[in-house]
Amino acid sequence: MRGAIAAGLLAAALAGAAPVGGAQALRVCADPNNLPFSNARGEGFENRLAELLAGELGMHVEYTWWAQRRGFARHTLGVGACDLIVGVPAGWDPVLATRPYYRSTYVFVWRRDRDLDVRSLDDARLRRLVIGVQLVGDNGVNTPPAHALAARGIVDNVRGYSVYGDYATPSPSAAILEAVARGDVDVAIVWGPLAGYFAERLSAPLDWAPVTPAFESPALPFTFGIAAGVRKDAAVLRDRVQDALDRRAGDVDAILDAYAVPRAATP
Repeated sequence: MRGAIAAGLLAAALAGAAPVGGAQALRVCADPNNLPFSNARGEGFENRLAELLAGELGMHVEYTWWAQRRGFARHTLGVGACDLIVGVPAGWDPVLATRPYYRSTYVFVWRRDRDLDVRSLDDARLRRLVIGVQLVGDNGVNTPPAHALAARGIVDNVRGYSVYGDYATPSPSAAILEAVARGDVDVAIVWGPLAGYFAERLSAPLDWAPVTPAFESPALPFTFGIAAGVRKDAAVLRDRVQDALDRRAGDVDAILDAYAVPRAATP
């Protein structure tokens, strides 16, 4: 029985789709409440990229929804529930990834009417401003800004906001930006696509600038390449997706531009 199941999963992976109603479905793993990346209404830029890729491959999108928490890939891609994750860090071990289709960066964010224009981790004002940072957990696995500020002894004036947020609310990861808009914190350091999308959508408009230096150390970068990922036994599908990304590179860039996704140069 196990052999039959494994053979079925491998066949689906190599085909790159599951047959649905006589057509081919590109089965995409996605979060139903994670703008600007994806949501169940298809409003995120990864939703739009999934549609673009499926159309280029002559398929249609079929979603497997799962909250993008720890174990996301294991509970979706890993059990054969879907075939593709549209946005993964390049080189991420759980998947077989395409080349990065964009590279983004962490950014400083502040209320536009404050005109703070913070750009450097070594800006002396960071020792007195209230700073919001994204936190992953309590086990030392945290975002690069949290580590970089701690290394500088900037701790007492830092406020942490979970990257997961309150999932009962729409777009939970935007909580840190809402805190900036309310004035609860003076400046936040957040993943660029989040800032670019919400900068004009909150109660007060926000400005942002890329964090410098772009690399605190080889082990602590602030820029990351983002790719599409498939199961490790699905090289055929990965190559088809890569070809589609290459052919539609201009359209990919146009989608990212429409969501104000900050892009960083390839190092």
